[in-house]
Amino acid sequence: MKKLIIASTSTLHGGDYLDYLTPALQEHFKGCTSLVFIPYARPGGISHEAYTERVVAYFAKLGISVKGLHEFEHPTQALTDAQAVFTGGGNTFLLVTQLYKNGVMAALEQAIKTGTPYLGTSAGSNICGLTMQTTNDMPIVYPPSFKTLGAINFNLNPHYLDPQPDSQHMGETRETRIKEFHAFNTPPVLGLREGSWLEVNGNTVILKGSLQARLFRQGKEPVELEAGSDLSDLR
Repeated sequence: MKKLIIASTSTLHGGDYLDYLTPALQEHFKGCTSLVFIPYARPGGISHEAYTERVVAYFAKLGISVKGLHEFEHPTQALTDAQAVFTGGGNTFLLVTQLYKNGVMAALEQAIKTGTPYLGTSAGSNICGLTMQTTNDMPIVYPPSFKTLGAINFNLNPHYLDPQPDSQHMGETRETRIKEFHAFNTPPVLGLREGSWLEVNGNTVILKGSLQARLFRQGKEPVELEAGSDLSDLR
């Protein structure tokens, strides 16, 4: 049975790393003593080792040891054997490229399908959708495919921002870009605002967090969804 937390962000403004998710993570990873962290999304400025150390420090507070996927000689087997998996944020194009390059996309998909508890934040959440095509990230590298894990039956836009009525910025808003996606693609897109996440248990998908999310469907006006909304049948 699938078991995921798919969060817009790892850190809220003024808060500490993963702090706002701690009560949910304590329940989500109950019984787990170890976790495999996937640091592939970081494009520079912080090494895989330094990124992993940040995760090690957080999960130590939950009594969970952490090892980065880059540390394993056989990463596919590491995901197969993992008690739990966390994929952190960064650049989604880089993350997807590295998952395919290292031959672990299929292993991660299978681990999730067989019930390995999974946490994703930002880019690590983007890959839970059908494709990565609704990311906000720049295409700094060219992935072999836009297809991702398909752990949920729609796409995501983490860090979703609403248009600012008084802004003088003339560029595209997030809403505009999602509507451009729907000019050519049919899957629904959920705009996850900061502080919001999806909790997936089996085939049940529930919106959690402190803010509403914004749902976009092809050919329809966007709608606001309250925390507690059931998205299990969204497709």
